[in-house]
Order: sequence, then structure tokens, then C-alpha cells
Amino acid sequence: MYLASDHRCGFFFWGVLLLGWMFGPSEVAHGQGRLPDVGRIVFLGDSITYAGGYIASLESAILIQHPERRIEIINLGLPSETVSGLSEPGHAGGAFPRPVLEERLERILDQTRPDLIVACYGMNDGIYYPLSEERFEAFKSGIEQLHEAAKAHSARIIHLTPAYFDALPIRERLLPAGRDQYPQPYEGYDEVLETYSRWLLEQRARGWEVYDVHGSMKSAVVQARATDPQFTFASDGVHPNAAGQAVIARPLAEAWGLKLLDNGLPDHPEAQMIFEAVSKKQEGLKHAWLTKTGHQRPGIPEGIPIDVAKRLAEQSDALIRLMVKQTNK
Repeated sequence: MYLASDHRCGFFFWGVLLLGWMFGPSEVAHGQGRLPDVGRIVFLGDSITYAGGYIASLESAILIQHPERRIEIINLGLPSETVSGLSEPGHAGGAFPRPVLEERLERILDQTRPDLIVACYGMNDGIYYPLSEERFEAFKSGIEQLHEAAKAHSARIIHLTPAYFDALPIRERLLPAGRDQYPQPYEGYDEVLETYSRWLLEQRARGWEVYDVHGSMKSAVVQARATDPQFTFASDGVHPNAAGQAVIARPLAEAWGLKLLDNGLPDHPEAQMIFEAVSKKQEGLKHAWLTKTGHQRPGIPEGIPIDVAKRLAEQSDALIRLMVKQTNK
């Protein structure tokens, strides 16, 4: 199971069988790409990134395929967050408005000093309403600000299109077009995410690095439903389970030349053990960095001191590298 996820829906064994059936016995991703020549990668995003399954998959593969490399990976995803600065009325039962990346971005960049940023936003940015030009412009503006901030800090940035919104499992709760407010999501919300994804992909013409998570997830769902009409990656329509997190990892794994099997794990005899160790390490680092850099999202566990988290992370990586070395003898 993807131990890093706060949304523990789906089991590892189910994910193995399911993705093996969907994609066949071949690897999910093993492209001819090249691992970035960087020392520190910071992942930004909402609760889907915070859950961390796809990030743990990628780091596990890096440790196995490139044990000589020293790449620090930090997950700074934050549940509920947007780049648009928008928040629907009564969000979280009126407990708090959605946090916006802009509020913490400069602190993150100043304190983590990343060489590379991987950002995945969009799911929350349309606030689950129908498409509107105003909300679309707010999303584009937030992404542009993020992109420019990365450049100003001499950090390379990769954008991921938003995850797929699945209306099927929550269809009885969805609302039709034409309402003034949407206390429950709009039934066609994935059309909004399609528009956001298409705009992001168009930015490749400007030299941006953009990978299509939305397209990968939607394609996998459509293929699976040809034989299982009730198939879904997200029982709540939003948060991908272990199998969905594995699909999110695919575009980056392919771009970086990383070998992931159908279940999202690396091709190694001790892959599950390594993945669990990486997930635990990332969980500690994540909350340590979230506490250090600060945020406005209630309910996030307080992290341990950052120097302690780093020391524990280094010990974990050393043990994993030793395991890889012993296995490869």
C-alpha cells in the first residue's frame, strides 16, 4: 500500500493486479530519458501531491537505478491549496478558506533553494464550479506567477497537468450547470480540468516543460472501463488511490529514464521494502519542511526539527543504498 498517502484507498495487491491487467506485463514507464542533473527537487501541489505516492515511486527508482546520485527530494504539497487564490463559499464547512501558494512560495524558495520544482495544480483551482473566464484567468495568472518566481530563484520548473476528476463514483452528489453556487461539485468539472490542462500543454510552445498527467489518467480510466464500467482511481472523484498515483508517476518516470513496473514500484527484489522506507522518510521530511516554511492550512501535523529530519533521511538513504548494493552483488 502507498503508506505516504492520507487517502488510503486501494491496496498494493489490488494495484498490482489492476495495472498489470490494464497495461499488460510490460513496464509502466522506462523511457530513454535522462535523470535531471540537480541536487534538490521540490514538489509543489495540493492534497494529491501531499499524499506523495507518485513522489515515493520516483525517488525509490532513483535510489535503485542511480545509487551514486545524491538528489534530495522534498514534498511540499499542501491539501486544499490553489494557485488561483480562489475558494468556494463554505469551504471545509466554513472552517477555513483554501490556502494559496502565493502566501508561502517565497519562503519555500528562499529556504529550500531548489534546483528543480515540479508543480501540479488545477484540481482545486476551478473550485469545482463550471468553467468561467474569471476563474480560468486566475488559474493562468497563478501559474505564470509560479513560473516567474522559479526563474527568479534560478530554479528549473516542470508543470504537471491536473489529475483527472472522475464524476462516475460520486454522480449522485453532483450538480448540473446553471446554478449560482455549488456546495457539491459541478457534474462536468473534468471539462474545466481539460481546459486547464490544454492551456498548460500549449505553453510548451514557450519553452515550458509540461507533462500530461491528466491525459495519462483519463486514458487509463477509459481503457479500463471498456471491460469494467465501474472502474475508478478515485472513490471520491478527486483523490487517486495507489493505482492512480502510479499512473501520475508515469510521465516523469519516462522523461527521467526511470523503470517503474505496472504497480508503480521499481524493478527490484526489495522494491516494496524500499518504497515503504522512502515513503516514511518523505513523510518526516514533508512535515518538517511544511512546519519550517509555514502555511495557513489547519490540520497539518507539526513536523520535527528540520536538522533531525535531514539526519534521519540520510540514514534511511544510506541503508537503502546498502540494500541495493548487496542485492546487486
